[in-house]
Amino acid sequence: MGTEPAPGTPQPSRDVDSTRLKGLSHPLRLTILDLLHTHGELTASRLAELVGESSGSTSYHLRQLAKHDFVTEVEGRGTARERWWKATPGGYSIRIDDEDDVGTRTAKSLVNAESERSRQAKVWRLLEEIGRTDPADPRTARWRDAITLDTAHLWATPEQMEDVIAAYHRFVEEHLLPLRGQEGTPGAVPVQIHFNAFPLVDELPGEPPTD
Repeated sequence: MGTEPAPGTPQPSRDVDSTRLKGLSHPLRLTILDLLHTHGELTASRLAELVGESSGSTSYHLRQLAKHDFVTEVEGRGTARERWWKATPGGYSIRIDDEDDVGTRTAKSLVNAESERSRQAKVWRLLEEIGRTDPADPRTARWRDAITLDTAHLWATPEQMEDVIAAYHRFVEEHLLPLRGQEGTPGAVPVQIHFNAFPLVDELPGEPPTD
């Protein structure tokens, strides 16, 4: 699990090891990182406005994210008093490995769970906005046919799911990568495209782990 790379030249996402994982150990840092991926370059002051925190707090968490290479300062922009930040190109991926101890597995699961909670919160805000907005409102009317929330209930083997995921990666390269770097394009707004593929835990064969 993880995030898509930041807008711009596509770069492969990097796995997060136990050391870098410490940089994501606070929910506010995940929120800040998500905002930078969504909105592009931002200052600590602007981030503070968006999350309802002080600029001192967002500055501290930005430094921690930078220490672990999740964000980087924008070169040639800003002043000594107002620094601009962006998400480090390439994104990141958090995978639970066989050699991870229980603490690392738990920490990775919590970070992934918080990322998923954030994604679901965006969906809820969208549904609330559509529900309370006049159908003729141009803010949403133009996008009505450009929104979908689909769930497929199927049966599959691990090998078949791996094939589906590989096909999705090919789809990303063909259809999603060309959409990067479109900030400022007339009519373009930040969007998110989610793809979740997973087995239902209660239906997994065998006994659950006991550790």
